Amino acid sequence: MSFEISRAHSFLAQAMNGRSLRQELISSNIANIDTPFYKARDVDFETALQEESRRIYGSESKELKMAKTDDLHLDGYKETDISKSTIYLRDGHMARNDGNTVDLDVETTELSKNAVMYSALTSALKKDSMLFRSVLDASAKV
Repeated sequence: MSFEISRAHSFLAQAMNGRSLRQELISSNIANIDTPFYKARDVDFETALQEESRRIYGSESKELKMAKTDDLHLDGYKETDISKSTIYLRDGHMARNDGNTVDLDVETTELSKNAVMYSALTSALKKDSMLFRSVLDASAKV
């Protein structure tokens, strides 16, 4: 049995998982700064989070819903899987003579941006949990 504190709670938890994966990739890029022919990698989880946000909070979707005339029919194929982020090679960075595309300035900047975003998500998750806890405390006093 799964228990969900709020609609935002699972969304925030998934966003934190994405930021954690991004931290690992950036750290790997920095660790391989002297590895010949290493290509800097990054992750695109924002697209998956946008799709999950639309699913949780509802919004106008241009997706055509598949009609099911029988309970035994399978659900339609979903292109976006929130549990899987897209890892890609960063383009636009000039390779050095050894073919390595890691730029320490870019990586440290991305590392700092990711840390700020992770911190913001942590704060939002704590506030969401405190709101739920305050509702429980108030209902216990009644």
